[in-house]
Formats: sequence, structure tokens, C-alpha cells
Amino acid sequence: MSSDPTAPAWQKSACILCECNCGIEVQVEDRHLVKIRGDKTHPGSAGYTCEKPLRLDRYQNGTERLTSPLRRRPDGTFEEIDWDTAITEIAGRLRQVRDEHGGDKIFFYGGGGQGNHLGGSYGQSLQAAVGARYRSNALAQEKTGEMFVDGRLYGGHSKGDFEHAEVVVFVGKNPWQSHSFPRARPVLKEMAADPDRCMVVIDPRRSETAAMADIHLQVRPGTDAWCLAALGAVLVQEDLVDHGFIADHTSGAAPVLAAYTEVDVADYAARCGVPEELIRETARRIGSAQSVCTYEDLGIQQAPHSTLSSYLNKMLWILTGSFAKKGGMFLHSTFAAIAGGGGGGGARTTPVTGARIISGLVPCNSIAEEIDTSHPDRFRAMWIDSVNPAHSLADSAAFRRAMAALELSVVVDIHLTETARLADYVLPASSQFEKWECTFFNVDFPNNVFHLRAPTMDPLPGTLPEPEIYARLIRELDAIDEATLAPLREAAEAGLTAYAEAFFAAVGADPRVMGLAGHVLYETLGPTLGTARGAAAVWGLSQLCVMAQPEAVARAGFTGTGFEAGNRLFEKTLQGEGVVFTRDAYDDAWNYVRRPDRRFTLEIPDLIERMRALADEPSSWTTEEFPFVLSAGERRAFTANTIIRDPSWRRRDAHGALRINPGDAASYGVTTGDALRVVTERGSAEAVVEVTDTLQPGHVSLPNGLGVEHADGTPGVAPNELTSLHHRDWLAGTPWHKYVPARLERV
Repeated sequence: MSSDPTAPAWQKSACILCECNCGIEVQVEDRHLVKIRGDKTHPGSAGYTCEKPLRLDRYQNGTERLTSPLRRRPDGTFEEIDWDTAITEIAGRLRQVRDEHGGDKIFFYGGGGQGNHLGGSYGQSLQAAVGARYRSNALAQEKTGEMFVDGRLYGGHSKGDFEHAEVVVFVGKNPWQSHSFPRARPVLKEMAADPDRCMVVIDPRRSETAAMADIHLQVRPGTDAWCLAALGAVLVQEDLVDHGFIADHTSGAAPVLAAYTEVDVADYAARCGVPEELIRETARRIGSAQSVCTYEDLGIQQAPHSTLSSYLNKMLWILTGSFAKKGGMFLHSTFAAIAGGGGGGGARTTPVTGARIISGLVPCNSIAEEIDTSHPDRFRAMWIDSVNPAHSLADSAAFRRAMAALELSVVVDIHLTETARLADYVLPASSQFEKWECTFFNVDFPNNVFHLRAPTMDPLPGTLPEPEIYARLIRELDAIDEATLAPLREAAEAGLTAYAEAFFAAVGADPRVMGLAGHVLYETLGPTLGTARGAAAVWGLSQLCVMAQPEAVARAGFTGTGFEAGNRLFEKTLQGEGVVFTRDAYDDAWNYVRRPDRRFTLEIPDLIERMRALADEPSSWTTEEFPFVLSAGERRAFTANTIIRDPSWRRRDAHGALRINPGDAASYGVTTGDALRVVTERGSAEAVVEVTDTLQPGHVSLPNGLGVEHADGTPGVAPNELTSLHHRDWLAGTPWHKYVPARLERV
């Protein structure tokens, strides 16, 4: 059947609603994404998408866009100003804070959303220009506990070959809604239909994934650590451990194995509310499998004992030797790091509260406390890029107070978000479909994919891509002299090979150039790229990618001497399609273990001590005043963080119902459609009720992404009006969003 010759051309892009960033194709008409479909040629997603990308025009056009820089007046209202005025004033005030208090008092938060990472490459140059030392992003309220564990165990990020694993364990993870690996729903269906495979879900709620599972360990909320410790203890105590793997590929195993021998499995089963025999049956199935994968997510990463739970989770596949083989776990290549180093060290701490900094990220639950204080080392200015912490971080009221205490706050975004409404300046960015953009969530194996997306339409007049915003500020700050840039501009005109030689020579001669690399590339290589100027930083990342993993990049077809492979990789990315940038065999996963002996380091003393302490610790944190556990931020079919603000996209669950067990609902005399008030130590909110037997008695949940302001109304509860800064992981500082002590009141 022939296509309509008058229809708009199909353009390649990617979904921006979760870290999978599945390849899509779009038709654009009058600045609207009028048709969207999966890109069958994409090497990662191969045409698959869930239903959410079909609503992406509501991101692009569903909320009034910012089209001019805004400056806050003394009365709290905003006035529009031109770009030159905004850049001059903001640079002047950044310079003032730096000169009076030090650049380390300027705090950077964000650097892009799920598919919006490229601007962060240039934001790092602004951090270098003002001497900033502290930064954070959403990973620090989700993944830093896991980063700590990964860093100490083997120095990289682990993922699983879920498509081929015999046993898959999902811990606090509902991939039917949150995805996180390619073709998530088809893979789940295939797994559930195969009698030779086994899906295990550890979750206090009977989620969509749990309903498909062969084994559902329905733990009491917050008790995952006891369940995971019991599973590991059965593996050790019943000798289901792969001793050859432990001997050949790990060090420090003895203290770990000793701690497991001390676990009272019956007691831990009682603590987590799962029958002991079911725990033993599950552990035996794991221990007898040819391959095992596990996947943890926010259900444990934003709950009590998140870092310890991450450690105990990874022990399930380490103790059974399920690594670097088909259906097992693996470490993988990276195109660019999404967080700084030191994932396993944590030696740095924050200046006011002394919170541990993991992977270069300040814990999100510490940010307000690092600002709203009289401490001389407090943060005095905050730069917020493409994120909405006034809505997404715990205890929104505390964050609002902190922003009011700052001497300067700047927000870069496409909408007037809850956070932007509090800022001194708001800078209007181009949307993710109006500029060159990418994500650095490149975590696949054995073929890893990077997708540099070309714009599908021109920037909305009055907006600027983040690379240009940062370039204008750095020019105004006069952070690097023309004498350094001029030779690089000349070399860029001679081609990529000449430019590479000149750039790395400049870095060797002046280390400041590397700190400002994104800006230098934008100013010198960028003009030779035409409309792709914003992609200049990808050239530098391509070169670093080749230097870090040359053999894997060569297997993907990017070869040559000197800088040739990096240049070829960069040129391929400029085609605007998904690119396989590394190819590996299963055994190559050992190459990504960042230890000289390529062994896992199993002994993490702090976590072994904490594991032993489980025997005497309480496994419930509710009180007589707050007897319920609220999970604040459940992922549902019609939630997508807050980048889709238009409430009309929700065909179901429009008000983000409070889900509650039938018995609890009966005790309050309510049914679906009625209302209850949820009260916590930090606030209260009224919510529409949905009665469901998927939750246990005493457990209620609210979805993520609701309660944002919109011209058509503000439906649902903003969950972080209810959460607390002080309920957080003892090591990583990650919040207990999934375990908020609460009470319910009739309305």
C-alpha cells in the first residue's frame, strides 16, 4: 500500500519518558507530533514502544511554553527581559557569589531529564567556570545506594540478560509499568509463558508484574532486607553456592558467608511476612538455575535499608556465579558517565551536614539542610537545569524555604514549573524535539546503543538550546581567553583529524581546557557542524569512549589509528539514528570489572555489620499516631514524572487515586470514588479512593507525577507535600518515599 505523498515525512527520534529511550519515528505538522510509531530499524528497541510515547505531543504542546527569560520582581511576580539582560545579570550575580563566598557555594542541580542529557555536558563547563564543587541530580534520591555497592563490589554498573535468563528476580520493580530494559512487556510475556523459566517478584503490592510471576514474595512494606538476607542465607546454609566461581572470581567472601550462616531464616521470614517454606523454595530455584538475573528499583531504593538491600540483592547472583554468561548479569560499556567517580568510596562529604557524597552527588534529602541554615559554608546560589525539585524532592515545603533563603536561584526549563515559580531568573529552553539531544543511559549488552537525536522542528522563537545558554554565560564570565580558542577554530576548519591533534595538545598544555571542554568544543568545533553545533560535545565523548574501551568499539566497526576510530564514531552519530557503539561477547563482561585482578570484592564491612544488625532491629517504623505505610510515587499507566503536565492525557485514574485494601476501606466506611485525607508528619492531602486487593492491610499508595499546576487544573496529590527529609537511608541518604508513616482520616 503506497503512503500518502502529501503527509509529513517520518523523522527518527526517541521516547523521553523512561531510561529505555526507545527509538520512535514522528510526523510533525504545525509544530505538533501528529503521528508517532516505533522505529523498526532502531538497534535497541527494534520497533517496540509501550503506549506512553503516543502521548508525547502533550509534552511538546500540552502546557504553555516559556518564550522569554523571566526576572523576579521584589513583589514576587515575574517580568520578561531580553536574553542579553538575563545573561549579563546572571553572570554578574554568579561572579559576585563566587568572589564573595567562593565558587563552592554555588550548587548545581539537574543537568537534564530522562532523554535530555546533552545540555549537562555544557553545564559542567559553567561549573568549572565559576569554581563549583557540589552538584546533584535525581539519581541521588534513587540510585546512589546501588552505586555505592556496585563501586565497592566491582567498580561498574550491572545489568541483566533478562531475555534469556532461566530465573529473574525483580526486587521492588514493576517493569510492566517502569520498563527499564528493551522490549520489557514482550520479554515479560515470554518469560511467564515458558514453563522452564521462573519469574520471582519481591514486592509488598501485587503489581502487574507480580500478577504474572511464578513466585510472588509479598513482603510487608519496608522489610525487603530481611527477605533478601533470608534468601541468601538459604543459599549458603543449604550449600547452593557456586564455590568455584567464588574461589576463582572473588575476594573477601569468608566474612560474607559467615554472616549468612548466622541468619535465622525462620525469624527473618516471620519479620518480612513471607512463609519460610516459600523463601526456601525460591532460594532453591535460584540456586539450581543455570542463569539468574536480578533487577532492583525504587521499591527498595527509596525504602528502609536501601543500600543494604542492594548489597543483599546482588549477592543472590554472585553467590550462584551467574555472571558473564548467557542469561546472567553483566557489566557493560559506557558512552559517557552520568555521574562522577567514587561510587564505592564515598570519602567526600557535604560542607554543612557532613552527608556522604556518592558518585559525586550530594544526597537530595540533604540539599535543603545545606541551604536553609546560618552555617558559613552553606550553599548561597543554586542552578537548576531541566528538573523540578520543588515537586520531586522530599518535603516540598522545606525545599521552598531553602530556595527563599538563597541569594540567587536560576532555573532552565521549557515550562514555568513549580520550581521555576520560586526562582530569581527563569531561562526558557528549547524542547527535546527542537534541538540535538541524547541520553547517556546506555546500559545494554552485548551490543550497546547510543542515539544522538536530530531536532524534528526548529526551536520555538524566544527559546535557546542549553548549549547556547551555557556558552553565552561562559563568554560573559570571560572564563577562557581567545588566544586559547583561536588555534582550535583554525584546526577545526582543517578537519576532525587536525582538530583532534590540536585539542588534545591544548589539554596537555593547559589543564583548564578539559574542565571547560564542552564549551571549548562548542566554540571551536561547533561552528563547523552547522545546525548540529549543539552536538559538538559528542565528538569529545566519542574520543573518550574509544580510549576507554577500544576493542569493544572496534568490534562495533569503528577502527583506525590515532583519533580515526573516535572520528568515525562521531560521524556515525551525526546521522541521527541509534548506533551500536560497542559489541561484546558474554565473557567480555570481565573486562569492565575495574579491579587489577578482575575479581569482585565481596567484603564491605559497613554492610556486613548492618546485615548482622538486622537480627535485633525493628522491622516496622509505623507508630500509633501514624499506623499506615504510604508508598508515595507509584508508577502507573498514566504517570510519567512531571514532564507531561497536561492532565487530559490520563484516560484512567485522572485524579491519581489513593489505593487502599478492601478491609481498610471498610473500616473507614469508604468505597471507590469516595475521599480520604492522608496525614503524615509533614502534611496532609485529600485523595480519591480506589479500593483494591493488590495492597495488603495497612498499606496505601499514591502515584508519581500528579499535583502539578496546569491551566486546566491541578488534579491529584503532589506526593512530596507528604514526605520527610529525615526518613532516609543511613548510608546513601536516599529518601523513604516508599515507606511514609501515615494515618487516614474521613473527609
